[in-house]
Amino acid sequence: MATIKVHGSPFSTATMRVTATLYEKQLQFDFVYINLQNGEHKKQPFISLNPFGQVPAFEDGDLKLFESRAITQYIVDEYGDKGTKLISNDSKKKAIIGLWSEVESQHYDQVASKLVWELGIKPLFESPLDPKVVEENEAKLNTILDVYEKRLSESKYLGGECFTLVDLHHLPSLHYLMKSQSKELFESRPHVSAWVADITARPAWSKVLALIPN
Repeated sequence: MATIKVHGSPFSTATMRVTATLYEKQLQFDFVYINLQNGEHKKQPFISLNPFGQVPAFEDGDLKLFESRAITQYIVDEYGDKGTKLISNDSKKKAIIGLWSEVESQHYDQVASKLVWELGIKPLFESPLDPKVVEENEAKLNTILDVYEKRLSESKYLGGECFTLVDLHHLPSLHYLMKSQSKELFESRPHVSAWVADITARPAWSKVLALIPN
């Protein structure tokens, strides 16, 4: 058995962030499936791993973590000599990666997560979407992607010339949005479109998608 365990759902964007990082770092791990439809994330034993009742939860030996970005940061720090580097030790490059990581979490994901819910998750449960929420958040995403287009005209990836954690953190929402009407917002911008094609073609990401049941 692997010392690393990920407790989560393969459909969960937060869980996907963690498994993508583990695959990029070429680490072995056990995936513990948590059935969200049955509410397993809101009761024991899962609630002892994440008191907020949200996937994923993470174990590495006696270390227990929750919150996906905290988990991915731990993985790249702890296993820096494994697989894809995903971070930089140069202080200036590290600052740029940190900047765009804040943009991802504070701007992009605030909007993308709402669109993923409406356009990606609700259809799985045959729930009606809210057109107003979609319209409002597509307008916000449009503005954010203008900023991305300018940035990606200056560098291959958001954090610089190498694929890093900040790019990886976008992959789960892109999985859902590029299969929805929102894909036009990405495809209409040449640098954003090229970036999406590049990062979604990574072998580690293919392994994440393989965890999703047909």
